[in-house]
Amino acid sequence: MALDTILVYAVPMVGVWAAYLATRRKREAHSLAKLSAAKEAGMMEPASLHPVIDPSKCIGCGSCVRACPEGDILGLIGGKAELVEPSHCIGHGACKAACPANAITLVFGTATRGIDIPNVDENFQTNVPGIFIAGELGGMGLVRNAIEQGRQAIDSVRKLVAASTSEPGLLDLVIVGCGPAGFSASLAAMQHKMRFVTLEQDTLGGTITHFPRGKLVMTAPFTLSLAGKFNFTELSKEELVGLFEKIAAEIGLKVNEGERVETIAAAGNCFEVKSARGVYKTRAVLLTIGRRGTPRMLDVPGEDQSKVVYRLIDPEQYRGQRVLVVGGGDAALEAACAVADQPDTVVTLSHRSGSFNRAKLKNRDRVADAQESGRLNVMLNSSIQRIGLDDVDVKLGEETCTLENDAVIGCVGGILPTPFLESIGIKVETKYGTA
Repeated sequence: MALDTILVYAVPMVGVWAAYLATRRKREAHSLAKLSAAKEAGMMEPASLHPVIDPSKCIGCGSCVRACPEGDILGLIGGKAELVEPSHCIGHGACKAACPANAITLVFGTATRGIDIPNVDENFQTNVPGIFIAGELGGMGLVRNAIEQGRQAIDSVRKLVAASTSEPGLLDLVIVGCGPAGFSASLAAMQHKMRFVTLEQDTLGGTITHFPRGKLVMTAPFTLSLAGKFNFTELSKEELVGLFEKIAAEIGLKVNEGERVETIAAAGNCFEVKSARGVYKTRAVLLTIGRRGTPRMLDVPGEDQSKVVYRLIDPEQYRGQRVLVVGGGDAALEAACAVADQPDTVVTLSHRSGSFNRAKLKNRDRVADAQESGRLNVMLNSSIQRIGLDDVDVKLGEETCTLENDAVIGCVGGILPTPFLESIGIKVETKYGTA
């Protein structure tokens, strides 16, 4: 009787365990295949913030794998978590939060590729007490992360302000920039009834307004102070900026648009922020500007022509034209595909490397589809030599070819506003796999 009872329970348990092991082996084979493909394609460099797993602490539970919003970025190999598609990681950080063994560290850069990051502590304060940084400038490229950082940074600023003596005419805070981080910070500052002003050199939305028309910028829920939680699964740049404008109008948030900050200088126990319109005396400053303070130039003869631009706003303006897009990141691939979708265009995408190892998979797939259909000509391992009035010279291998051309779109990244930061006293460090 006892044996019968054991069999009744043991047989199903053995079956369940066998099914589990089979599923796990299948998933491990899938992860190994992805890792092998990434190595062969030379796509092992994460774009920015990414996880490093300590195998001595990892318990192989798979929580990090399941938590990643981007899919198969992480996998279990040999019972340990591993980054199997490093170039796809865009720094959500959900894996670290999900790990029960504290085996994951989030780092910037790698041993072979450094990333310039301003000196910022866990409270978003720089090495200059009273000056804070949130969002893209601090290395967090995701819109959702920038929104969250803007709100969190205000909590840190409030503690600093509360510990200081109030003076007549002294603001609690000047927020520089009104992209996602700056907008979120402004709402949080308004919620806590702080004395503040928000300065934006362009318009509400900041650098997002310069993204290509229709570009998706949000893929996860986010929360804004005074406005609540928004459960969007996809949101274009126009929809996000429109949402910001609607919230600002309803709540009464005032943003000083078209006001560029020129200098920030210490003045006793506070700061003087000088713009083209005036001077603001404040206890604290929150910088929420983008990393691309200045577009990186192509540095070739002829790039000073009006047909050369450094961002794509409206693909339709290139209808019927011969266009050269330069770059290998997401911005370049998105621009090339968007222009290639326009009627009667002849589009060439030039990239100095042999692969698009820093671009998202969906963008690489779009390029592959456009190339296969004949709508896009891709020139890897190429470099621009000269830009003429109606042509361009492109070096491909040892040969230089001349392409007929009406427009050039340079998407080769931006230069961190290091001189501006250094003028304030903020240190900029190059991170090589630093937490």
